[in-house]
Amino acid sequence: MKMKFRKPVLFLLLVTVLAPIVLYTDTLASYFTPPSSRTEFIEDLSTFTLGGDVRPLNLLPQESSTLLKEPPGNVYSENSSLSLSNTSDTLSSEDARKARQLTEESMKHQAATGNSNDGIEVAMNGNRISQVTDSLHEPHQMDKTSLELVSAERSEGRATDTSSKKKTSPTDSSHTSDTTSAKTEIRQDQRTVQTSGRVVSGETAGGKGEEQNAQVVPPDARVRQLKDQLIRGKVYLSLSATRNNPHFIRELRLRIKEVQRALGEASKDSELPRNAYEKLKAMEQTLAKGKQIQDDCATIVKKLRAMLHSAEEQLRVHKKQTLYLTHLTAKTLPKGLHCLPLRLSTEYFRLNSSQQRFPNQENLEDPKLYHYALFSDNILAAAVVINSTVSHAKDPSKHVFHIVTDRLNYAAMRMWFLANPPQHATVDVQNVEEFTWLNSSYSPVLKQLASQSMIDYYFRSRADSDPNVKFRNPKYLSIMNHLRFYLPEIFPKLDKVLFLDDDIVVQKDLSGLWSLDLKGKVIGVVETCGESFHRFDRYLNFSNPLISKHFDPRACGWAFGMNIFDLNEWRRQNITEVYHSWQNLNHDRQLWKLGTLPPGLITFWKRTYTLDRSWHVLGLGYNPNVSQKDIQRAAVIHYNGNLKPWLEISIPKFRDYWSKFVDYDQVFLRECNINKLAGT
Repeated sequence: MKMKFRKPVLFLLLVTVLAPIVLYTDTLASYFTPPSSRTEFIEDLSTFTLGGDVRPLNLLPQESSTLLKEPPGNVYSENSSLSLSNTSDTLSSEDARKARQLTEESMKHQAATGNSNDGIEVAMNGNRISQVTDSLHEPHQMDKTSLELVSAERSEGRATDTSSKKKTSPTDSSHTSDTTSAKTEIRQDQRTVQTSGRVVSGETAGGKGEEQNAQVVPPDARVRQLKDQLIRGKVYLSLSATRNNPHFIRELRLRIKEVQRALGEASKDSELPRNAYEKLKAMEQTLAKGKQIQDDCATIVKKLRAMLHSAEEQLRVHKKQTLYLTHLTAKTLPKGLHCLPLRLSTEYFRLNSSQQRFPNQENLEDPKLYHYALFSDNILAAAVVINSTVSHAKDPSKHVFHIVTDRLNYAAMRMWFLANPPQHATVDVQNVEEFTWLNSSYSPVLKQLASQSMIDYYFRSRADSDPNVKFRNPKYLSIMNHLRFYLPEIFPKLDKVLFLDDDIVVQKDLSGLWSLDLKGKVIGVVETCGESFHRFDRYLNFSNPLISKHFDPRACGWAFGMNIFDLNEWRRQNITEVYHSWQNLNHDRQLWKLGTLPPGLITFWKRTYTLDRSWHVLGLGYNPNVSQKDIQRAAVIHYNGNLKPWLEISIPKFRDYWSKFVDYDQVFLRECNINKLAGT
């Protein structure tokens, strides 16, 4: 009886002992393991979520997007050892055998040498997971997200490894062996990722700046995107395929209006309203519909080219109109400046003869004093020149201002300086009509200005279409513009004169200019040849042999505006006659266009003394990029150009240098509503 029961009992014992072992073998475990857990680790390493998009690594076969799922936040889980052991079945049996063999060899080698790095290097060559991590050597696949995942994997891997060791028992020897092997491979792979990360960082160090530049969002990107949407919307409005869809056209026009209202005059993202992003998204959806309706790229490109050509043509026309209107505005007298001389003239003629005289008239011919020549018909501009000069003078009593104006503004100019005398300085105002010696028989330029051909040149109706509209300036018809060439005749008893334009502001004491030794030169100038358009070939016609024979086209130009003249040298070298001879040669305007700078360059050729640039800084009337540093250190700043500081079209950031020398509370300015311009 006992023998009969022994066999069944042994059989049951055998089944009881061996069944758990069999059930936990690799084959059966992989059979009962769910497919999701079997492939979890591979999926975790083969896909990364970047900006919400699932992107495959390069070395793994790409699966369809429908089979991909969002990777878990933790790459290594408590069941990762089991998952990894099960995963080995999905690989080839030969690869699995090699991986285990190499792992065992590496562990033995570590035990013998105590160096874990050697084991890692051995495992790297045979591990299939290391092939996945090797793909991180690609610069575009390594990012901050993947490095963070690896870091988290390392920390949790260590924790799991510790807990696994604590739970190991002798009865689980086979299971523990497999688990230990799997965890060893994972740690090796983790370090492989670290190694590859360091390699990537080293290989991409040189291109790091380029990658950062590519990732930086450009400033005001949303404003640019809205403008781009408007252009695309206009394209779809004009295409035949979309025009045939009235529902889409109505929706698109509505979206365009919404975007235009949201964009408004904004030039920065910070200026956009709060709902701008909503309008942008709605417009993008509508444009996507248009793309479905009309997906012919060739047609769209053709339309964009036509729009670009039309925009360029409109820009050219607008630039031409702007140039002409700017010149017209610059030469048009503002209402306040027209009112001012009328109001001043009325007051002047109410004075008796004794009240109409200036004090200190004995200083007018004293060569030991500092004499200024100012030729202007702009009362307010002349006042700023004198006020700024006197306010910076060390001894204002030594400064004498000779103002020459036309007959129309003579009384008003005198009345202004009688009512607003400069502190301790001497002022005199003369009428150009009183220079009886200056007539057409003596001056060739006067004869030319009085000719009918010259008048037609300035006032004919097609003046606005002339490419050289800046030369068509009626001020050139006035002898006031050419008085600078007759200084010895105007001031026969003076030795030196400092010529000032009426669009300058003085910022420092100028008395040092009279003590300069000009070394036999006639005029002291600041050269302006820093750019090509300030050289002689810009102003003179070098195709004419008279010009090309006598002058260098690359010679440095200079500017009128602040020039010291040695009148004794002028008389000795007979400069006025030189000026007259060249004016006679240019009677048909073939040598240069009208103006005072070209004849000045010719008349004073090789007779100029170069001053330091800090004496005279130009460009405040046309160049908004004049350096603030240059302005601060300049003795004289010059608003040459059309954007004069007393006009609304002036450059706002330069207005205050001029307006601070104007007393806007003065009674005549208040009566004529002359106020400080906005932006100063």
